[in-house]
Amino acid sequence: MSSTPENTERSLLDVVPVVPVVVVDRLADAVPIARALAAGGLPVVELTLRTPVALEAIRAIADEVPEILVGAGTIVSPGQAKEALDAGAQFLVSPGTTQALLGAMLDSGLPFLPGTATVSEVLGALEAGLTELKFFPAEASGGAAFLKSIASPVPAARFCPTGGITAATAPSYLALPNVGCVGGSWLTPADAVAAGDWARIERLAAEAAALA
Repeated sequence: MSSTPENTERSLLDVVPVVPVVVVDRLADAVPIARALAAGGLPVVELTLRTPVALEAIRAIADEVPEILVGAGTIVSPGQAKEALDAGAQFLVSPGTTQALLGAMLDSGLPFLPGTATVSEVLGALEAGLTELKFFPAEASGGAAFLKSIASPVPAARFCPTGGITAATAPSYLALPNVGCVGGSWLTPADAVAAGDWARIERLAAEAAALA
């Protein structure tokens, strides 16, 4: 995971091939989802701050599912970085990067993946000493072809592309030298969550884990 050049912890990009990107609408679903993903071989979850219960869901997962690395996604304001830290998040992910947001994520002390979508944004992140980045929205921003085209001119940057990626397209990203993992929202289908079909989520996680 990227945070500062001095960070020596194992990179999130190298932990799992697919980072589940999860939206939790009901707090009661948070822990069962996390347990199913971990049981399927994906001990990492990016829980997006898109719902009123998101921070409480992060806290519940951090408290009750210690075997999973829980992070906060969709960090779009400086204040959210601190809120996520206080809730127990272990890493942060932003869809884009501003100077204020970058400063807040650095101040949190947590590993983080700053969002980028253009070559200029990638170069800006590299100038800040960050080499591990989110590429978002991946499919809408050129997809695997874009990342392949910048691998040679910008070899220092490594990515977790997220946005529009499916189980079918993930392998094309994972085959690239500058991609460590992808973010996937297909692992927790809304109908499976609504039905409490945790076994299905575990199976999807196992299939994604096998992409390594």
